[in-house]
Amino acid sequence: METVLVGPAPRIAVSHAGKGPMVLFLHGIRGNRGNWRHQIDFFARHDFTAAAWDARGYGDSDDYDTPLNFRDHFVGDVLRVAAHFDAQKMHLVGLSMGGRIARNVAIYYPDRLYSLTVVNANPGFNSMSADEVRRFVTERTTRTPQSMRNLLGSKPRKGAYEELMDGIDKIRDHSYRKTLEASVAQDRDAPIENIRVPTRIIAGEEDNVYSPDIARVMAKRIPGSELVLMKRTGHLANLERPERFNEILLEFLLRHNPQ
Repeated sequence: METVLVGPAPRIAVSHAGKGPMVLFLHGIRGNRGNWRHQIDFFARHDFTAAAWDARGYGDSDDYDTPLNFRDHFVGDVLRVAAHFDAQKMHLVGLSMGGRIARNVAIYYPDRLYSLTVVNANPGFNSMSADEVRRFVTERTTRTPQSMRNLLGSKPRKGAYEELMDGIDKIRDHSYRKTLEASVAQDRDAPIENIRVPTRIIAGEEDNVYSPDIARVMAKRIPGSELVLMKRTGHLANLERPERFNEILLEFLLRHNPQ
């Protein structure tokens, strides 16, 4: 596995391995590219260029001085990464916040995608009640052992909690707060009915952040999309049950690889 910094500023750190059609993994609001280590190795072995980024202001990517435009900045960063790897089209996989970024790419740049996979995400914060949004913000600005464990389902693999905490320990507060504020204020209700790329939605049946009902509604709104619910799984499907997650994702990507 290699890591590159994609410029210009703010530079985006991307770890990658393998050769073949690109699959780019986007982490959640309290994550980083390390959350996808089990996916990069696996998909590199299955003839993909498997890559995961640190979003701007996260991990080894640069901080930035300007306010965050949730849609335009993150979508632009995804396209910069694709250009660095000469990927005219790619598979895009996003968890939680990463899923919200990925579906924006699918809405506005569908010609750049082979497929879209949205994992434990929502179509915008209008899909949640005012109380749910307030709880989301409160829980994203507090950190107790119990609140962290509530992100996981009832049967996470050994080591999942430690990997979660390792990512949270690396959060840079200033950039994180900009991301949180922009998410809630700007990412309200994306027109997901306009998505026309092959789409799979993966959700944990025990997700305490975005309920499985949100995933079901998304699947109904996105034409032709497929919904997979993972049993005994919470908000971090790829960390909690990576082997099952990889199986679900691989089957989908192979069906939509370029011929």
